[in-house]
Amino acid sequence: MARKLTLKLLIEKKTQKVLYAEAGYDVVDLLFSLLSMPIGSIIKLLTKESMVGCLGTTYNSLQQLNDTYFASTVIKSQLLNPTSSKAVAANSSILSKTATPVVTTQNYYKCTECKSPYDKSYRYSSSNGMYITDVSGSVCPRCNKSMHTLLSHIDKDNGFVKKAVAYTISDDLSVAPMSTTSTISLFSSLGINDLRCIEERTVSLGPQEGIELLKASLQSKNVLTDVFLTK
Repeated sequence: MARKLTLKLLIEKKTQKVLYAEAGYDVVDLLFSLLSMPIGSIIKLLTKESMVGCLGTTYNSLQQLNDTYFASTVIKSQLLNPTSSKAVAANSSILSKTATPVVTTQNYYKCTECKSPYDKSYRYSSSNGMYITDVSGSVCPRCNKSMHTLLSHIDKDNGFVKKAVAYTISDDLSVAPMSTTSTISLFSSLGINDLRCIEERTVSLGPQEGIELLKASLQSKNVLTDVFLTK
């Protein structure tokens, strides 16, 4: 049985709209895993044709998130450039009521001869300045030598982002590391001057909420409000 996640919503009392949520790494892992889900899996879960919403906002925040927040140097590249269902994190199993955690391991290989990439047909890890591939023996597009040096061993059950960091998630599913400075900036951008107008509410994110979140992310710009406040 899939486990439930929790997140703390900060809600504007008057409008009953979610300003943002405070969440741990596991909720962020779930959001990022949505970006790498095969389209067939999404259709199977939702049986919907509409694909408008704010997953693009989540993708943009993923692009801007510093490499240091990810559990491995290759994970950000893998999420931004998914090539198969291997890119789906174990945390996406929360979308299935009968799912059990699945551990997927993946090796990546590098060329040790050069570090000057130019061919975009290969995935590129900006954090270490070299080409990477998941097929040992692939030809390096720069020097034509074999890419067979093991770069890393990824255990997908560990998730995408580091566990020792708290995050803020906006109503449109934009993700950012949480800090006092970022919180003050967020309040300012939302026009919040009086903290008494804010209500805190802790909610659970289980299989049903996960599916509703996925559906809302394809249809709305106010996902957290739609899923947790609009019933």
